[in-house]
Amino acid sequence: MISHNETELMALGEQLGKLLEKQDVIILSGDLGAGKTTFTKGLARGLGIKQMIKSPTYTIVREYEGRLPLYHMDVYRIGNDPDSIDLDDFIYGEGVTVIEWGELIASNLPDGYLKLFIRKLEDGRKLEFEAVGARAEALLAAFEEVRTTDD
Repeated sequence: MISHNETELMALGEQLGKLLEKQDVIILSGDLGAGKTTFTKGLARGLGIKQMIKSPTYTIVREYEGRLPLYHMDVYRIGNDPDSIDLDDFIYGEGVTVIEWGELIASNLPDGYLKLFIRKLEDGRKLEFEAVGARAEALLAAFEEVRTTDD
């Protein structure tokens, strides 16, 4: 899947956000500046969140209220010490958890999650999804169905 600009990237996030359910976990991977937080802004819109979404790089976790709570994490700074944050409170809570740099805490991730790799291109971004577990597979299938009917 290709996104040519920030607007398209946010629109893709919004489409996915509308499908999210309690305890869904999204892992975002990509180089610095790839668009992880931009995609999360779209997810937040899909969850009905009106607040400005900021990168959680220095706060580790930002919480937002919408149709479901959104727990937006950046674990880059805690990669070597995942026990410094109680992930279970978020992952098994009442909302949706988005984890930037989640591959750094792979051994602490739940059994099921949807992973998104965002790669910079000369004229946009390439998005590659990987579903782990039955719920993530169903979520990805629903997202692909929405994408097909919207095109």
